[in-house]
Amino acid sequence: MSSNSQSRLRRDIGFYGAAFLVLNAMIGAGIFALPGKVAVNAGLLSPWLFLVVGVLFLSVVLTFAELASYYDKTGGPVLYATEAFGAFAGFSTGWLLFLARTASFAANATVMAAYLGSLFDVLDGALPRAVIISVVTLGLTGANILGVRDGVRAMSLFTVLKVTPLLILVLLGFQHVSGSTLLPSAGMLIDDLGSTSLLMIYAFVGFETLAVTAGETHQPRRTLPRVLVATVITTGLLYFLIVLVFVSVIEPADYADATLVDVGRSLAGTAGAFAITLAAVFSIGGNLAGSMLAAPRLVFSLAENRQLPRWFAHVHKRYATPDRCIMVMGALALALALSGSFVKLAIASSVARLLGYVICIASLPVIRRNASDDARNSAYRLRGGYSIPLLGLGICIWLLFQSKAESWIAVAMLLAVGCLFYVFEKRYGLADPS
Repeated sequence: MSSNSQSRLRRDIGFYGAAFLVLNAMIGAGIFALPGKVAVNAGLLSPWLFLVVGVLFLSVVLTFAELASYYDKTGGPVLYATEAFGAFAGFSTGWLLFLARTASFAANATVMAAYLGSLFDVLDGALPRAVIISVVTLGLTGANILGVRDGVRAMSLFTVLKVTPLLILVLLGFQHVSGSTLLPSAGMLIDDLGSTSLLMIYAFVGFETLAVTAGETHQPRRTLPRVLVATVITTGLLYFLIVLVFVSVIEPADYADATLVDVGRSLAGTAGAFAITLAAVFSIGGNLAGSMLAAPRLVFSLAENRQLPRWFAHVHKRYATPDRCIMVMGALALALALSGSFVKLAIASSVARLLGYVICIASLPVIRRNASDDARNSAYRLRGGYSIPLLGLGICIWLLFQSKAESWIAVAMLLAVGCLFYVFEKRYGLADPS
């Protein structure tokens, strides 16, 4: 599973860099507003619901852990879908996931600008907003072109800066946790379980980013499964503790409008609110850094497999990074963020990601069957046959049925645009990327 371009990518992502990548993909802007929205429907059961949903969704993560253990090549979901269902399925999966991550990057860059504007008056307004978005996007684009190590360093810094205030918030908030809060005696009644679960599940997505960078990860067949499982479990426990503190500090009547900033204010006054707001900024920054590191590799993998023009498969001769893919994502994300035209992409991204999960999980039987003896012997093989993958597949399909028609229409439109690129490459794509 090697190629000339793949071999020129440096394996500079180790265990901790990979863990930071998953953390930043999963912990973005959502956790700073999500607890209140969930608590409106689930009340004191919210922390446990987060934990239950996380445990169930672990079936999807474990399936990806096994899939990742068969490959040491950049691409992740693109490779899985291509091997199992052919080139077009691989292209569709990679294209939709790339657009979803790019739209998410654009949306989060806008949210970061809004948070910074709330902290400093001089940064509030249309022009400062455009400057912030441009500096953040172009800065991360440049850092990732200069080398994957710089991208990992930026992402690691954001991880420390965002997780530390959250841990402090949990420690300060434990004094408000009582036995009745931790183990509520109320009946297991949750309003609108479908939409509530759909809302919560997005706190756990983004882990698939790690599999995309396998070609630049040290010992990926061993590192990726360990990181995926360990990091998702750790993140789920952190969510449980954060939401437990939230429902212990915030009054039920205030759930709908409260965020973690309000928890910080209740625990430590203005300084607490300021610290959590900064944590939100760093959280979004880390999420952006992770997206810029991983998403361009999807396009790179598509071009490597001749599913996009080979121009995209160029690797920088000095820095050994897929520079053209990084620049394309940076330019597209910047245009979407500045114009605001990313709204439909953001809506469609949730359906696109779940569809990608379904395709990847369904590919596991074929990949198991086609794996070489060496790959099969070293793989992270799940126990229980296909029981875990089937559970994950059922969860994803159930969540897709909770989505609205407008999201499906947007996904279909985006897929149609991608198909034009795919057909063009198949008919006319002859150029070499070097």
